[in-house]
Amino acid sequence: MLSIFDANDRCNRRALLSAGGLGFGGLSLANLLAAKSLAGSGDKPISTGKSVVFLLQHGGPTQFETFDPKLDVPDGIRTVGGVTRTSVPGLTLGSTLQRIAKLAHRLAIVRSYTTGSASHSIRPLISEASRKANIGSLYSRLVGANNAASGMPTNVTLFPNSVEPTALGPDLRFGKFSQTGEFGSAFAPFAPGGGSELQANMKLALPADRFDDRCTLLTALDRLRERVDQSGMMEGLDKYRQQAFEMVVRGVSDAFDLSKEDSATLARYDTRQFVNETSYADKSNGKSSRRWYQNNALTLGKQLLLARRLCEAGCGFVTVATRFVWDMHGDANNLGVSRGMQAVGQPFDHAVSAFIEDCEARGLSDKILLVCAGEMGRTPRINKNAGRDHWARLAPLMLYGGGITDGQVIGQSTRDGGEPFADAVDSENLIATILRTLLDIAELRLKTGLPPDLVRFVTTGDPIPRLFS
Repeated sequence: MLSIFDANDRCNRRALLSAGGLGFGGLSLANLLAAKSLAGSGDKPISTGKSVVFLLQHGGPTQFETFDPKLDVPDGIRTVGGVTRTSVPGLTLGSTLQRIAKLAHRLAIVRSYTTGSASHSIRPLISEASRKANIGSLYSRLVGANNAASGMPTNVTLFPNSVEPTALGPDLRFGKFSQTGEFGSAFAPFAPGGGSELQANMKLALPADRFDDRCTLLTALDRLRERVDQSGMMEGLDKYRQQAFEMVVRGVSDAFDLSKEDSATLARYDTRQFVNETSYADKSNGKSSRRWYQNNALTLGKQLLLARRLCEAGCGFVTVATRFVWDMHGDANNLGVSRGMQAVGQPFDHAVSAFIEDCEARGLSDKILLVCAGEMGRTPRINKNAGRDHWARLAPLMLYGGGITDGQVIGQSTRDGGEPFADAVDSENLIATILRTLLDIAELRLKTGLPPDLVRFVTTGDPIPRLFS
């Protein structure tokens, strides 16, 4: 990793920039530079200045126990654990979502959303609907890999080990978060804690009194050429070394440092209280899955707090990725619905409500769009193990902020919660919603130097109906 720190400080507490923390993982330096030059030309920005945080509920969240509870249905389908009233008259949520329920008047809940898949993947973040690219990569292909004003990466993915070094990193068995489709690796998201060979190799120590010496820094960066990658990763070093310096002096690294955050805010986001092994560590669940639950409870709040900090610093698209904690089969590796919602739903409720309250207090409610969705939903009928299985025909979807019309429910599911009954919404609608939040469509149409087919894709998509007034 690229670590620029005080060579005389054994504890390295004067770290200014750590790409192991900033996550250049696997990203070609030459491509990183090309990303900015390929972003097009012109004076007026095509970005709206807004950001999107995509919380991927990996494993497939249950619609019944979250945002589309069903009570007036037969046993075996009925929402487990009952419901809780919300701040919107007549609207109820699953009983675990006590804190989110109090904020329902600031949300938009979609009850007619489908991803079209019953398999583990990282839909709807990456699919045919996103041209097989991370949604954030589509955005960075248009605006550049770094924010021109702050140097902040425009596309970041946060895994549990992004905020806790000993926590789990990405599970790539069902999809790579770095996929960029036809657009090349230059537009892959930065992934703090990714642990790539590039990160391990890029280390640079400078004396404290030389940090302000641009020439010394650039000369030292030159020396990295001999230590890094033999396959051409250091092509374009002249531009990269300048970018690295700008990122240092502009304080990008501070945005990734949670120790800079107010202690009261840190405490509000903290989900460690839900790391309680007695709630799921028994013979019915494997050791690996127990670790997933523990890591999720330990890190989810911090991941969302870090996402907010990155958005404030100029990042446009942040993915917050969990493991398969929402996969509530009730089998040897997964909890059933009741205990699953305790282990997973409670930290989700705590972290998401903290994020919303924080954005409200900081005046960011129109600046940041939060999307909560998974790759699929769960079956209407509860299985013999008190769990729900994979289901392609309906999935929960919740949105907050970004200028949406809040306090509303969009669409309707069938009585058994199995499929859309009215106003069906799919991943194409969600992707169009996200991209139109991030991009000024009128300016984008006028911009030159961008791939015409990508511009056409972005400007002709249909956002979720009624989401924006």
